[in-house]
Amino acid sequence: MPTTHHYCVSGVVALNKAIQFNTVIVEINSHVSLFRDMLIQIGQPKDCPELRENIRKLRRICVDTCKHMGQAIIPEVRSTMAEGLFVDNPHLVILFYLAQLFLRELVKCYRLTRVIPMDMSSYYETRAVSSNFGNLISQILLCKQITPDFKEEELCSVAKDSQEIATLITELQEYMPKHESLLERNSALEDKGWWNYKKRRNLINKHLNLLCCVSKPSYLRT
Repeated sequence: MPTTHHYCVSGVVALNKAIQFNTVIVEINSHVSLFRDMLIQIGQPKDCPELRENIRKLRRICVDTCKHMGQAIIPEVRSTMAEGLFVDNPHLVILFYLAQLFLRELVKCYRLTRVIPMDMSSYYETRAVSSNFGNLISQILLCKQITPDFKEEELCSVAKDSQEIATLITELQEYMPKHESLLERNSALEDKGWWNYKKRRNLINKHLNLLCCVSKPSYLRT
């Protein structure tokens, strides 16, 4: 039989976990907001190779953080549901909505990168010599000159990230509390509304259909 000490320890562990989740949620929210603000600068006077590289780095950080957060939350919620208990995890709900916002920004990032490309050749020429040595080895092994297409690489990378976030959204959707849709209920959000599961899933698929199929850049194809 559980003792008072056992309940106290469990309570402390749960509190520490909640604090950690809060910190990560705030971090993801900040990343998504900053990512959106940086995308606004594309095509503007402040647009430059450094900005594009910062966008790429922030995009990868946000994707990884969202995935790790999902890997931490979903098993916990799944375990609770397996015990027949009601699930209303606020961190899962917030992550779900943040992931949706991030997916939209990824689609915008893909469009902007394709329409307003940036010449990154001069920027990457200043990178470490070790990277150039690696390219030289690759050229020798492939017996052909490698001319990186930074635009194509970025488009494929964004498309891959979008698919991963869309998968995360689908997984989170399974554990979303049913009453959550009541928060914004009105005549436009009834059974035929956007929050309907099938409608939401169709919206995710629509986003992904806007992106190219993930494939290796043409200069690496055999």
